[in-house]
Amino acid sequence: MKFLNGLQPAHDLTYNDVFMVPGRSDVTSRFDVDLSTSDGTGATIPIVVANMTAVSGRRMAETIARRGGIAIIPQDIPIDVVASTVARVKASHTLYETPVTVDPTMTIGETQVLLSKRAHGAAVVVEDGKPVGIVTERDGAEMDRFAQVREVMSGELFTVEAGLEAREYFDALAGSHIGIAPVLDGGLLAGVVTRTGALRSTIYTPAVDADGRLVVGAAVGINGDVRAKADALLALGIDVIVVDTAHGHQEKMLEALPLVVAARDAHAERTGRRVPVAAGNVVSPDGTRDLIAAGADVVKVGVGPGAMCTTRMMTGVGRPQFSAVLECAEAARAEGRHVWADGGVRYPRDVALALAAGAGSVMIGSWFAGTYESPGDIRHDTDGRPYKESFGMASSRAVANRTRDAAGFERARMALFEEGISTSRMYLDPARPGVEDLLDAITAGVRSSFTYAGARTLEEFADRVVVGVQSAAGYDEGRPLHASW
Repeated sequence: MKFLNGLQPAHDLTYNDVFMVPGRSDVTSRFDVDLSTSDGTGATIPIVVANMTAVSGRRMAETIARRGGIAIIPQDIPIDVVASTVARVKASHTLYETPVTVDPTMTIGETQVLLSKRAHGAAVVVEDGKPVGIVTERDGAEMDRFAQVREVMSGELFTVEAGLEAREYFDALAGSHIGIAPVLDGGLLAGVVTRTGALRSTIYTPAVDADGRLVVGAAVGINGDVRAKADALLALGIDVIVVDTAHGHQEKMLEALPLVVAARDAHAERTGRRVPVAAGNVVSPDGTRDLIAAGADVVKVGVGPGAMCTTRMMTGVGRPQFSAVLECAEAARAEGRHVWADGGVRYPRDVALALAAGAGSVMIGSWFAGTYESPGDIRHDTDGRPYKESFGMASSRAVANRTRDAAGFERARMALFEEGISTSRMYLDPARPGVEDLLDAITAGVRSSFTYAGARTLEEFADRVVVGVQSAAGYDEGRPLHASW
């Protein structure tokens, strides 16, 4: 990456402070761009879902991996729940979506709660193991909540057979003017396929492990028996392990990280699978080099830029994210390692700028919290707008979850101090309520950025892009107007 006119700024920069200059390009189409990352995760798009309890769960992990990214399960989730999550993700199909299934006698009220768990907004009605109908949110909209599903379901069931290509599914659904259909394998329900999902499957390449299963990662903290926790996670078959703490450049991290690396190496010797280890967070080249020296393959960069984080306002600690990523990525590249830009992205442009600064992938949290796939139930405000609750991982709420096994007195002491928002409403965007909708916008913007720079890969992009520094007025000038002035 080069600065416009060779002018190196004298102060640190956020994403809003910079812009990219178009260069001479022979890349004529977004589809000529390869967004695969070389950070060892197997991701085919450079997107990592942050290990936040309100963001990253089974539905999110499955959906993101199917479109090429990877989700990190938070460190404060009980190991049995993590085991169930990893097993479900690994068992999920790379093309079919996981169906929501209901019994014909289930009430409309119970069913509507389940329908909001998936972006396709439909449930397959199953009786004696076989699909007998399909029900959508619209079917039960005007019905009594205690009415049974059998009263509103569509019994004229259009199904497709397993084993077809994505284009064939799209053509079958489009030809019948149907948006979703159950997929049958030997008469049994194997999943569901949607018209939009089939179309996306021709654009995205799933992120899979050596056995062709969807990838998923998990986080571990730096307290307690770190080696045992790492061993347990690796035994579940995770594809990346993240050693995570708010202040990654500390002695406790430098003691814990080698324990995780040792667990990884022992696991690799037994299984032949070398799982990359990520660690963070830091914002300096020195911090990056120290974590790499302790064994990290990937270093997470970012202190304070997240939407749920109050660290900078509470402590004054942190660093503008663009400059942090730029310098840490340079330090990591010199060691043959990678960084993840963690936090501070609100628009597709921010993802592109993080990649321009040299990030191998971009970690997203709160932006994905307000989607169907994030954990938690949809709620509605007084105006009827749907939202989900989100909270920071250094908030008192998260600390209470993480220390649930501690004595009551110790938990109460720790809960007095927080550096994160404990509750926030993340509204679902009516135009993009699912995480795949957001991925479409992000990857479309990033691919277009590559064509402007004349780059076909992440490495070419980070090498070729020219970045300039702008004023706040310059940033505002680039914002679209949704109404006339």
